Amino acid sequence: MLWDIFCRVIDNHGDLGVCWRLSANLAAKGHRIRLWVDDASALAWMAPQANLNAQGWAKLSISLGEVEVRPWNAALNKTSEPSDVWVEAFGCELPEHFVQWAYVASSHFPHQKSPVWINLEYLSAESYVERSHRLPSPVMSGPLKGRTKWFFYPGFTEKTGGLLRESFVDEANAVQEQSSGQFMALTPAYPSKTSLFCYEPAALTEALQLSSLNASGHVWQVAHGRGALAFDKALHDLPSKLAQPRFEKIAPLPQPGYDELLQSCDLNFVRGEDSLVRALWTGQALVWHIYPQDDGAHAVKLNAFLDWLEAPPSLRQFHLRWNGLSELPLPEIDLIAWRSCIQAARRRLMKQSDLVTQLLQFVAEKG
Repeated sequence: MLWDIFCRVIDNHGDLGVCWRLSANLAAKGHRIRLWVDDASALAWMAPQANLNAQGWAKLSISLGEVEVRPWNAALNKTSEPSDVWVEAFGCELPEHFVQWAYVASSHFPHQKSPVWINLEYLSAESYVERSHRLPSPVMSGPLKGRTKWFFYPGFTEKTGGLLRESFVDEANAVQEQSSGQFMALTPAYPSKTSLFCYEPAALTEALQLSSLNASGHVWQVAHGRGALAFDKALHDLPSKLAQPRFEKIAPLPQPGYDELLQSCDLNFVRGEDSLVRALWTGQALVWHIYPQDDGAHAVKLNAFLDWLEAPPSLRQFHLRWNGLSELPLPEIDLIAWRSCIQAARRRLMKQSDLVTQLLQFVAEKG
């Protein structure tokens, strides 16, 4: 099938990261994708194999399929091929020029089936996700009045749309499960290598103090961007009597390279949506820095995730402090308990269908 997937970039690591993984995953299954992006610049390091040009165009063959990256305002013409599926990622609206093109195309080909129109929402463990997943949303105005959008919610339970998960993740997880006893026996009491990808957590200096006091050989792998700037400030704020932690600044990595980094670390600090899912698949201990919202909605979202995760008390308290939702100090890191928690969560997720499989089933049902 031919898919049109639309992405408005707010945080290019997360929004574009999810949309690129979704597009690549579909292409690997033989589909063709037109990925519309208003700022595709991050693909230069996230997916360098796409060979993005200066105008934001790229075309890449993946297995039997293809991904074409198109600038947001690059309108189609009357000879352009109609697609089978439209995906508004994270609730973005279709470009006006695309709406007009679709209206004209439908009038020229009145007997052609309308595309399945999907509003692919943000990831959350909140209870409304199960209630809202797969619900229709009639289009009440505009040139496409009378059509139907469908809400599709990624999620952590069988009543949601699942998570992005490639076949190589399934294979790696199967290998780890076979050696899980040995894997857990080798778990150190304290992390020796930690990845850091975050916003600006107020507790970062506190976390550096913990590592300085507990593990002299510990190394921080610090991702580029806002988190790296926050790390520099936290270093400056450390008490002079404490030893400076060891660290490495990590240049922007292609998605497979970042996944490998997460797998190599004992503890992963992640942020947003894409890196959270990738960290879950590693089975390593993780701490999530959820995107902070002015109205405090992120607190409800974080607690819902921790409830689903069945987080032990120390992991819950660390999350709350890390996200600025508690005045209590950071607890000691209990790497064995935290890793055990993540691996149990991963086993639950592996029993569920992945996001692309469910999307394909939904499209076949509605098409």
